[in-house]
Amino acid sequence: MGGLSAWKLLLILFVVLIVFGGRRLPELGKSLGAGIVNFRKAFRDEKEDGDSEEESRVPAVSGSDPAAKA
Repeated sequence: MGGLSAWKLLLILFVVLIVFGGRRLPELGKSLGAGIVNFRKAFRDEKEDGDSEEESRVPAVSGSDPAAKA
């Protein structure tokens, strides 16, 4: 019940080849690759947006604030 051995991986690939056929495998690979790229891009953009929101919430400390003198 351990990880995927080489034989298990070959069996899975063989079943995928039988189910989808040779013509559709390149199309499926391209779609899967594009999906992964889009997911990573969205994740990276969300992470950058979260960082910029945190920076905008931090108040700027300034010694020349007129409201602080009053």
